[in-house]
Amino acid sequence: MNIVIVESPAKAKTINKYLGGSYEVLASFGHVRDLPAKNGSVDPEANFQMIWEIDAKAASRLNDIAKALKGANKLILATDPDREGEAISWHVLEVMKEKRALKDHKIERVVFNAITKQSVTDAMKHPREIDGALVDAYMARRALDYLVGFTLSPVLWRKLPGARSAGRVQSVALRLVCDRELEIEKFVPREYWSLVATLATPRGEIFEARLVGADGKKIQRLDIGTGAEAEDLKKAIESADFTVTTVEAKPARRNPQAPFTTSTLQQEASRKLGFAPAHTMRIAQRLYEGIDIGGETTGIITYMRTDGVQIDPSAITQARKVIGEDYGNAYVPDAPRQYQAKAKNAQEAHEAIRPTDMSRRPSDMRRRLDADQAKLYELIWIRTVASQMESAELERTTVDISAKAGSRLLELRATGQVVKFDGFLALYQEGRDDDGDDEDSRRLPAMSEGEALKRRDLAVTQHFTEPPPRFSEASLVKRMEELGIGRPSTYASILQVLKDRGYVRLDKKRLHGEDKGRVVVAFLENFFARYVEYDFTAALEEQLDRISNNEISWQQVLKDFWRDFIGAVNDIKDLRVAEVLDVLDDMLGPHIYAPREDGGDPRQCPTCGTGRLNLKAGKFGAFVGCTNYPECRYTRPLAADSEASADRILGKDPATDLDVIVKAGRFGPYIQLGEQKDYAEGEKPKRAGIPKNMSPADIGLETALKLLSLPREIGKHPETGEPITAGLGRFGPFVRHEKTYASLEAGDEVFDIGLNRAVTLIAEKIAKGPSGRRFGADPGKPIGDHPTLGTVAVKNGRYGAYVTAGGVNATIPSDKTPDTITLPEAIALIDERVAKGGGKPKRGAKAASKPAGKAAAARPAKADAGAKAAKPAKKAPAKKSVAKPKSKASSKARAPVTANAKTSAAKTPKTAAKKSAGKASG
Repeated sequence: MNIVIVESPAKAKTINKYLGGSYEVLASFGHVRDLPAKNGSVDPEANFQMIWEIDAKAASRLNDIAKALKGANKLILATDPDREGEAISWHVLEVMKEKRALKDHKIERVVFNAITKQSVTDAMKHPREIDGALVDAYMARRALDYLVGFTLSPVLWRKLPGARSAGRVQSVALRLVCDRELEIEKFVPREYWSLVATLATPRGEIFEARLVGADGKKIQRLDIGTGAEAEDLKKAIESADFTVTTVEAKPARRNPQAPFTTSTLQQEASRKLGFAPAHTMRIAQRLYEGIDIGGETTGIITYMRTDGVQIDPSAITQARKVIGEDYGNAYVPDAPRQYQAKAKNAQEAHEAIRPTDMSRRPSDMRRRLDADQAKLYELIWIRTVASQMESAELERTTVDISAKAGSRLLELRATGQVVKFDGFLALYQEGRDDDGDDEDSRRLPAMSEGEALKRRDLAVTQHFTEPPPRFSEASLVKRMEELGIGRPSTYASILQVLKDRGYVRLDKKRLHGEDKGRVVVAFLENFFARYVEYDFTAALEEQLDRISNNEISWQQVLKDFWRDFIGAVNDIKDLRVAEVLDVLDDMLGPHIYAPREDGGDPRQCPTCGTGRLNLKAGKFGAFVGCTNYPECRYTRPLAADSEASADRILGKDPATDLDVIVKAGRFGPYIQLGEQKDYAEGEKPKRAGIPKNMSPADIGLETALKLLSLPREIGKHPETGEPITAGLGRFGPFVRHEKTYASLEAGDEVFDIGLNRAVTLIAEKIAKGPSGRRFGADPGKPIGDHPTLGTVAVKNGRYGAYVTAGGVNATIPSDKTPDTITLPEAIALIDERVAKGGGKPKRGAKAASKPAGKAAAARPAKADAGAKAAKPAKKAPAKKSVAKPKSKASSKARAPVTANAKTSAAKTPKTAAKKSAGKASG
């Protein structure tokens, strides 16, 4: 029996059918090990020794693999053909060694670019060993991302309360978005005018010509800067006689684009289909893993994470056959087209993304695919076919025209283009991110030199230059690729992380830098400038590529990076939060304090008139406040010119005749009914928060009145007779009965949820037991250990969720939930609470130590050359192992050493306290 390991169960099921009864195909379900989310998982002082921990969900699957190996004679690692796939195979192999599941088994690594019977069976005939250089590159990238996340993020949280993690590559991508925002804000529009004449030939054919010269001088786009200049030229043209001076027609060819890479597929799916990159990759994964065709599951596209643009010769032959059948032989080039790969990393320059069988036309596949799958498959199919079609043949025509008005001579020009042979354009034309007026695409009538023309109309138009457009998801991916930032497998996740953290928002397909993102970028540019530089990040990516090509040592790359990086981190540790805020206040000044229309001081407090506005930080992020606090409590979000920062009256409330107003508060925009003056002394205006999924700019009167109506009574509970209400809370919409709160689920609407559904949600929440209750004692969920205060736990209290350690409690901010809060974030909140004097540790808390069975393995146990793993103690988890550092000369000897329980427990308090915990985010 031969055991084959792949990533997904769908892939395993398909391949099992291809290989037959002598093979058993098992799925790893992706990565099986990772660096534990705690400090010490990568140790720079021990040559970047790495500790790996088996994922809890993967443990049973790894046990299944180990059991299956007992009756087998060969282990075949058939994960994806890229760096991540190589790493998964390596992890599985190392765990099997630790479990001593491998005896005399033969170990083989096979790769295939498509999940088809032929591709898989061919791959089995050409096995190889695990590529040590690719694994090294994976380890270097993973260690870098971990070290940046776990070292920089805690500094960010402490110096900039309310901020979230700073990832190595995400921070640079965020800078691109925020730099574009800065360009837009600094942009000063410039006035210019254009003059376009509508002319007619002697045969009555109409076309347009643009003014390009006057009195012997060329006129460029911005040269006519005032209305007076435009009016002077207008009078001259209106009295002029027009004559064709030259007609020049030049042949041109346009070649098709190369087949899709990961980047170009994400860009084009965004432009043409409106798909987010992450959505594109999910659909492509499904098409790659297989669709049921004629009772057999078959992959219908090749592997979708690639930098390569070349395709297999057999696929080219198929494509040329399809072109001849569907379009005729004139559309088939004399020789197959070959494209040059632009990938810097040859190890990952696989075949381009293409259909596995070109004869499967999109029209035939629609009934087998869902709507989005069909759209993406069609896009891939037509791009692949078009890439092998004949070039388009064009004729570009330029007509120069003289306009004589008395002693003045003006010049006009008309341009046009004729498609003589459409070639690949008959099937496909690539989309563009920013459409503009393409005068060259117009067709001109036939004209000859010396021919007189008549003016039919004259358009004199005022224009203003526009700022550069915000990035779309497609154009940001394109820009990252141009700069060498990130790699094919990372683009989608980078964009998703930026959106999930609230650093950017997608509005009308454009990425807008949010205030919290701009503050983070400003912080990094001031205190960690080198690490958000485009050139530095691209150069680091090139070094990682060199590791995968076996050119340099991965430990040396990490040493060079860490030496300067930790120095920069140490330099800022002693800075006070106030000092950091002062620097950011100056840098973000143009964004935060917009010029006033009356020319006054933009930093003057609009409420008290004597205080000055400056940047402040709270647990929910940065905001602008008055220096006269607490006497003056004026606050607003950062952007002075944002719609959310200004009061906006939506209309009148029919019941009270009071104004319904959108207001800006310290914790975000909200709805208010009337002003304070409309209420009795001591009475506060009625307010309602705006849900996170709603934009303040898009809220109208009807929606605002609905929000003000909350909480609303749905009805009486059939058993208790007590009311059930629906409302909006910190964690979203909910229904409430007595002291039980139940969150609404997808599809439930807080404004119209009915009594039966509300009763069901309440009953389900009660059925979960005490931990499902909003009120009452909560035993808490341990998530790790504080460096000095002992165990950190997440609890639900009467006033919301909080974290606690050593008797110090800290509220979890609204952008986190008890399920998503990480240990480093919890530690930062607890430390902030202690620093403010808000909590006193319990007696003896500082002496608390980590439980012996849960401490991370900090040092590898000694192992002999026989590569036998040290036997773990009974109470120590057997799931953790240390990837032993090695020299390049020993790259083939890759057996990790299992951490001994005593070694694990022996880690000194000094070492543990030395490092700051932080959530790694790559």
